[in-house]
Amino acid sequence: MRVLAIDYGDRRTGLAFSDATNTLAGDAFTVEEYDAGRLAERIASECVSRGVGTIVLGLPRNMDGSEGPRAEKSRALAALIEEKTGLTPVLWDERRSTIEAHGILRANGKREKRHKKSVDALAAALMLEGYLNSLPR
Repeated sequence: MRVLAIDYGDRRTGLAFSDATNTLAGDAFTVEEYDAGRLAERIASECVSRGVGTIVLGLPRNMDGSEGPRAEKSRALAALIEEKTGLTPVLWDERRSTIEAHGILRANGKREKRHKKSVDALAAALMLEGYLNSLPR
């Protein structure tokens, strides 16, 4: 079963899927959806079609570790995803994932304004990589 990592945003949400061996981050892309319920349905559909067995959802925390309104939105999305998929999302500390994604794109000569979708997909892939690296081998 594959792992799906989600970088949830108000406008765009990054999705990244592991390979079949749960060793590498594979396919990553963004979904544009404003409605959390419809987003959860799209995620459920992707999970079925790609054989996902674990969902990792980014939990935005402040640098001091506290949680704010964005974390509440992620927790609400986690509940919707669980309702739609039957899978309980692993809430993953996503501090700095977007900053790292911006840095990687800049280092590779990508202009940020033209690559906003790339940032969200890459942030999801970075979370996925972190989660996969945390698994016992």
